[in-house]
Amino acid sequence: MARRFRIGDHVRWNSEAGHVTGTIIAVHTSDFLFKGYKHHASEDDPQYEIRSDRTDHIAAHKGAALDEV
Repeated sequence: MARRFRIGDHVRWNSEAGHVTGTIIAVHTSDFLFKGYKHHASEDDPQYEIRSDRTDHIAAHKGAALDEV
């Protein structure tokens, strides 16, 4: 089971350009629309919106893709 994160946690994930760090700004526990696509989330498998430290880009990822910084 992936670690549970909270708003304000600082995390790292892999992207095409390498490792990216950012801060969690939202936690989704039900399906949601993000950038025109439906993302699946549940209480047992939430998804997180993260703001990149470097670019302010917002990304959505499951907890399994994130590491604590």
